[in-house]
Amino acid sequence: MALTGLFLVVFLLEHLYGNLLLLKPDGGAAFNEYSHNMTSNVFIRIVEILLFLGILAHVVNALRLTIENKKARPVKYAVNKPAANSSWFSRNMGLTGSIILVFIVIHLSDYFFEYRVEGLDGDETIYGEVIESFKNLWYVIIYIVAFIFLGFHLNHAIQSAFQTLGINHPKYNPIIKKTGAALAFIITIGFTFIPLYIYFTMH
Repeated sequence: MALTGLFLVVFLLEHLYGNLLLLKPDGGAAFNEYSHNMTSNVFIRIVEILLFLGILAHVVNALRLTIENKKARPVKYAVNKPAANSSWFSRNMGLTGSIILVFIVIHLSDYFFEYRVEGLDGDETIYGEVIESFKNLWYVIIYIVAFIFLGFHLNHAIQSAFQTLGINHPKYNPIIKKTGAALAFIITIGFTFIPLYIYFTMH
């Protein structure tokens, strides 16, 4: 869970860089070139396969850990005040992860399969497809809500990942906590700003 989770964080940062090219005032040239390189570069294709395997491994491990935790504690505590000891998001990583997974499936069906499997028609470009999607208010709302959930999911997950890997020391924990929060914030703000900017400036 820790390794696949951190791998996905690295992918999100790279993906954010690519998406920010949507804002470059060049008619989509940079973003289209970036998207083309993502499909033609052999190294990128290998990383892409690893990414899909990473997502699959992350989901499978999450299900496995959930089942094991329930088996280990079949009877609930007589007195349980989870709100006093942890945040709602840390207690519901499975739920937020499931919401994110649904969004990933929708996102892939909208762009990956259309662009990489079916192919675009005529003069269509991936830049044009994305811009048109972000002119749809409902899609923008779903996109933003998904990344807000992702941000809270990452904030807890990054800290937990380092603890799982054995990097757990009073000296370094505050740094890890702040770094995790900063990465979660950057990813959330970056991905939510793009559709909002496109919707309000290009609509």
